[in-house]
Amino acid sequence: MKITRVGVDIAKSVFHVHGVDRHDQLHWQANLKRGRWLDALSKQVAPGAEIGMEACASSHHWARELQRRGCTVKLIAAQFVKPYVKSNKNDRVDAEAICEAMGRPGMRFVAVKSVGQQDIQAAHRIREGLVGQRTAKANQIRGLTGEYGLIAPVGINKLRQTLPQWLEDATNGLSDEFRGLLAELAQDLRYLDDRVSDLDERITRMAKTDPLAKRLLELRGVGPLTASALAGALGDGKGFKRGRDFAASLGLTPRQHSTGGKDRLLGISKRGDSYLRKLLVHGARAVIRHAKDRDDGLSQWLNELKVRKHVNVVTVALANKTARIAWALAHNGTCYDPVLTSNG
Repeated sequence: MKITRVGVDIAKSVFHVHGVDRHDQLHWQANLKRGRWLDALSKQVAPGAEIGMEACASSHHWARELQRRGCTVKLIAAQFVKPYVKSNKNDRVDAEAICEAMGRPGMRFVAVKSVGQQDIQAAHRIREGLVGQRTAKANQIRGLTGEYGLIAPVGINKLRQTLPQWLEDATNGLSDEFRGLLAELAQDLRYLDDRVSDLDERITRMAKTDPLAKRLLELRGVGPLTASALAGALGDGKGFKRGRDFAASLGLTPRQHSTGGKDRLLGISKRGDSYLRKLLVHGARAVIRHAKDRDDGLSQWLNELKVRKHVNVVTVALANKTARIAWALAHNGTCYDPVLTSNG
């Protein structure tokens, strides 16, 4: 009887596989070297079989390789595999758990990302890392100069303006040794600024050439950074059944703790992609800030909601709405219609 479902525990060098037939009977279990496992899989498994993997490092690359060989690939989030681990954790047991999880009728899967989507996400991850390094560098400068009695005003822009003044002021009590160190720190900060600016330009170019990102730029509170990040996360939108599922993947839906027939909704779950959630929330804040001066449908909805709810609740509500609209544009291949956003 042929193998219909295979769970694969991927790693850097050795891959464990667990293959079963349509009656869930084990037919193949092995550990394979990285360079040989695809060929071994092709010999054991007929085209069209389902191959399951955890959605982790390199999984999207291997998924694309398997799809080229005619396999149906299902990626599963690690937290959905864990309940099916029967005993002590090891690679063989993990492969069996993946095979078991992917066969569940109610299981949720992660869409396979294209190379273009991964390119966009890589640019955003690099930028986010550089912004973190820049913040750390600015804090280091503030901490060191504070030991010499020099305090910069709040804000990184103020620090940039103050640094040349400190370096040129011969009466501020800085030693020549520390002045040289401070000049090097200022140079490091400028380098990080330049790297972030270069990535901003690159991401903007990506947004202007990507068809979906260009449509997303029409949304209120969505700039090139957010549009390209949304395009990278959504792809064609087929990875989510509806807009609420996409919003939930960003942690923008309420966390539920219900029992005894009593529904209890808490704050937002804050699960999933925290980076994209942050971009949408910041964009929503900017829209709300100017809504009081506008009379379009979306602004009226926001102003009415602000009367009843705290501004933070309104901000998340708008971020949730933006995420749902973005999914609709990606899934349906349509353009943004401002009239439709006026409905709560």
